[in-house]
Amino acid sequence: MTVGSLELPEPSQALLRAARALQRRNERKDTGKFLVEGRQAVREALAVPGLTEAVFFRWSSAIDNTDLVEAAQAAGVPYYGVSEQNLATMTDTVTPQGVVAVAKNIDVSLQDVFAAKPKLVVICAQVRDPGNAGTVIRCADAFGADAVILSSDSVEVYNPKVVRASVGSIFHLPVVVGVELPDAITACRNAGLQVFATDGASGADLTGLGAELSAPTAWVLGNESWGLPVENLELADRTVAVPIYGHAESLNLATAAAVCLYASASAQRASN
Repeated sequence: MTVGSLELPEPSQALLRAARALQRRNERKDTGKFLVEGRQAVREALAVPGLTEAVFFRWSSAIDNTDLVEAAQAAGVPYYGVSEQNLATMTDTVTPQGVVAVAKNIDVSLQDVFAAKPKLVVICAQVRDPGNAGTVIRCADAFGADAVILSSDSVEVYNPKVVRASVGSIFHLPVVVGVELPDAITACRNAGLQVFATDGASGADLTGLGAELSAPTAWVLGNESWGLPVENLELADRTVAVPIYGHAESLNLATAAAVCLYASASAQRASN
């Protein structure tokens, strides 16, 4: 079908079924593929050579995505035009953004991460909310972290909501998945990183850490509802609290992550 000056072929039913199936976790695990929704996320996926397998554009929004069609052409990635109804079957959003891609898994190993001698790492322990996990990845990307580690009991990184909340940042830095928290902390410490665990109820005041923040650091973030259990806090070198000066009871997990990462990133850059 032609939309304006764009020639967009229609996908086969088999291709549509395969893309729809990636809404299911078991299918993502079996195929090693996941869905990417939204202009920014698809643009970043296409920028990684060999990562994207196909892109689907809603007919009515194809003209607005001419740049992405051109990016797909330049990358040699097949692209297709689909109806609004077909696109809706590939996403769990009420109002789909008009473009969905199929990409290959991108998680890496702990060994690969630490071979690159990271200075700032984020560890998500039992982080279950996909929006929070994706936003933490986005914050880590924004503040120059070298990697994100999701513990084995955290949300799946390829959950469509995680990918969507990262807004493309999932393609910018290494993400390690399926690691037990003690193993992740041990790997960080063996690589020379100090390990700080966030705990709003106790611990050192973030604003009082001073020069300590300039050292290579791994931040451990706990579950949205109950934080980090005592046994996990004891694995860290110290616990750190973000001071709250107003009347809010606590900070959202991703917000706390942003504050801590910004403090570390600023101190590290100032010391270089």
